[in-house]
Amino acid sequence: MLPASFLLISLSLVGSALSKVVKRDLIVANAQSAPDGFPRVAALVNGQFPAPVITAQKGDILSLNVKNRLTDPTIRRSTSIHWHGLFQHRTAANDGPAFVTQCPIAPGHDFLYQFPLNDQAGTYWYHSHLSTQYCDGIRGPLIIYDPDDPLKYLYDVDDESTVITLADWYHTPAPALTQTFINVTHAVPTPDSGLINGAGRFIGGPAVPFSIVNVQAGKRYRLRVINIGCRPFHSFSIDGHKLTIIVLHEPLEVDEFDIFAAQRYSAILHADQPVGNYWIRAPLTGGTPANQPNGNPNLDVTLIKAILRYAGAPNEEPTTPVVNATNPLVEQNLHALINPGAPGGSDPADVPLTLQISVPNAPFFAINGVTFQPPSMPVLLQILSGASQPTDFLPSENVILLPRNKTIEISIPGGGAHPFHLHGHVFDVIRTSGSNVTNFVNPPRRDVVAVNGGNMTFRFRTDNPGMFSTCHIDWHLEVGLAVVMGEAVQDAVEGPQSQIIPPAWDKLCPIYNAFCAIRPSF
Repeated sequence: MLPASFLLISLSLVGSALSKVVKRDLIVANAQSAPDGFPRVAALVNGQFPAPVITAQKGDILSLNVKNRLTDPTIRRSTSIHWHGLFQHRTAANDGPAFVTQCPIAPGHDFLYQFPLNDQAGTYWYHSHLSTQYCDGIRGPLIIYDPDDPLKYLYDVDDESTVITLADWYHTPAPALTQTFINVTHAVPTPDSGLINGAGRFIGGPAVPFSIVNVQAGKRYRLRVINIGCRPFHSFSIDGHKLTIIVLHEPLEVDEFDIFAAQRYSAILHADQPVGNYWIRAPLTGGTPANQPNGNPNLDVTLIKAILRYAGAPNEEPTTPVVNATNPLVEQNLHALINPGAPGGSDPADVPLTLQISVPNAPFFAINGVTFQPPSMPVLLQILSGASQPTDFLPSENVILLPRNKTIEISIPGGGAHPFHLHGHVFDVIRTSGSNVTNFVNPPRRDVVAVNGGNMTFRFRTDNPGMFSTCHIDWHLEVGLAVVMGEAVQDAVEGPQSQIIPPAWDKLCPIYNAFCAIRPSF
């Protein structure tokens, strides 16, 4: 229970009086699913994969009632949902990471996530944040439109038809794959297929129809491309077409871009080619496909395709050939569009930190020598109950406490392709992975960045009391590749930035613990 002195405050105090409340019921339940033609039991939201698109407008309040109806014993039956990319200012209890900001929602129970969007707009997504559960299907797009988008002049069409999800898909439920990974192979599972907008194929499987993105000649489309994957990155391109990357960055024309797990890009497609059908391609990198030794015999990365179809084109698959990219995206060429410049400029950061990745005991990862283990009491609940010093937390919780209103500089020298996500912020990537160039003036700005070869450094300001940073390869998170950042923890407890706690939040742990007393693994 929360201490008696901690108030449960109505959310109306933080939303504008003119804010629209966007209400959705999200029923999480087991169902048969076969997005690549292989039937298996999955965990789905409202019976769909990907989960249904949630849309809202800048300034709205989201009211998302998650109803846990999971029953299948081969898949985790508790759940929690993270709203990826949303800052959750004063509403960290709605952020979703299990055992960091909440206890999971036990089967047969509901939890209302309700929070204001404030000034945020853009391309986001939502997913389970309990163990590797989202690999079993709980993942979908979340789009916040801005009626006053300063780049609106660049495109004509921006609606649900231009949302594109990229996903890995597994024929075996995630708990079984996790056990094999940890106890047998020590190798991260390789997906059986890749999907674009929930459709794909695997070797020897049925010819599942590819997803179609319809366009009209002459129009410009804002494609919102989201990697909702558990592991791989995808190399996204459209045959015969250039793409202009926008949103947080100055417009930049490319013909291909790599998109890591949890990253999103908005790309303008000008439908300026002859009427016809063109392949949308997104081969993945991550794991071992069938054409490599000891590879997954189901995975052919060239089958990860969809169709761009012009109005008037025949109803047939494209014949456009593969053409190697000549102008792929280079991350350091992205420059922030609004208020560019890293916090603190070129001055030394107030708090410099190095996160050293290691594998002390395969397959388990560690950051600065600590393998993260989820605590029994969520970190946020510990903070609200009085924890405020490093010694108040178990070493395995890997909590780093940060002071308020300071410039924090995080350097991650470790190798490997690890997409890191910082909850509650965007950050400025002053040194992209593998580069020796430091850019304080107009660096890329994002909330997920890849450590792909090492030497990656980013900065942010501690102006949003909250917590959590993690590798967004879900299998790596399961084996300890995470760190919790407790940001301005005293401000989270009292004062104008204190956390606003939903009325049912403190009931989650007793209900979940009672469920686990009977079924300890799920």
